[in-house]
Amino acid sequence: MRARLAAYAAGVAFIALGVWGIVIGSDTNPPGWAVWFAGAVVAHDGVLAPCVLLVGALTTRLPASYRRRVQHTLLVAGAVSLMALPFVLGYGRRADNPSILPLPYGRNLLVVLAAIAVIALLWGLSRKRSDEPD
Repeated sequence: MRARLAAYAAGVAFIALGVWGIVIGSDTNPPGWAVWFAGAVVAHDGVLAPCVLLVGALTTRLPASYRRRVQHTLLVAGAVSLMALPFVLGYGRRADNPSILPLPYGRNLLVVLAAIAVIALLWGLSRKRSDEPD
């Protein structure tokens, strides 16, 4: 219990240090940080958490041996997609500066999602083989 309280105290101290640095720092933009934090809260509570609950509800009919693997895979794919969405949509891209967001982020997201699917499939196959009796 004391270790947990010490960890909480350390976490609160680090948060306070970060907030102090944002508010007092001469090169910071506190309103910009506030918008960023509010956006993170909205993205988590308004998009990611409901999607996780929906995936959990939709996968209840899967066999128990597959359910957890499918849920993990969909959770990772959803988190990656959520983080990549601003890049895919081109937020911040400017026509007069082609070096800002220069890559084909939509295609790259599909490549990453395909890699996640292949890794999940290999993980499932390796676990299935290890679960089978010899």
